[in-house]
Amino acid sequence: MTKEDISSKNYRPCVGIMVRNSKGEILIAMRKDTQGAWQMPQGGIEPEETPETAAFRELAEETGISPDKVSLQKITSGWLAYDYPSDLSRKHTRNYLGQKQKWALLDFTGTDSDINLATEEPEFSVWRWASPQEVVDLIVPFKKNVYVKAFSELGLL
Repeated sequence: MTKEDISSKNYRPCVGIMVRNSKGEILIAMRKDTQGAWQMPQGGIEPEETPETAAFRELAEETGISPDKVSLQKITSGWLAYDYPSDLSRKHTRNYLGQKQKWALLDFTGTDSDINLATEEPEFSVWRWASPQEVVDLIVPFKKNVYVKAFSELGLL
């Protein structure tokens, strides 16, 4: 997908969040609404937010990890986009064609007990640590290309 395609279409601006532990593993979680669908935390960037502030907010909202338990390492330089599959519910897509994302790599400085999926509006049922390649292998097919590009740009694959 070209930059022109991303800017000329209706893509939701989002941030993706790679939380890396001291072993180099990445935090992934299974969506509550789709059994077997693993992903890294992600969410929309509000109009007043930067990708960095959105990453810290979304991470806390989805995993309970507070900003003092992570250290920002890098954010991807450009937008990485994917289209929603045609069978995805309109409830989830909000009439967007897909998402354009900036990805943030955060080093986790906390302990596993700092991860709490029982948030105000839980999105995930379980979480675990996985190697970058395992994350790519587990992700739903329509997001795989973006994950590979983000991992590559951030030096993890």
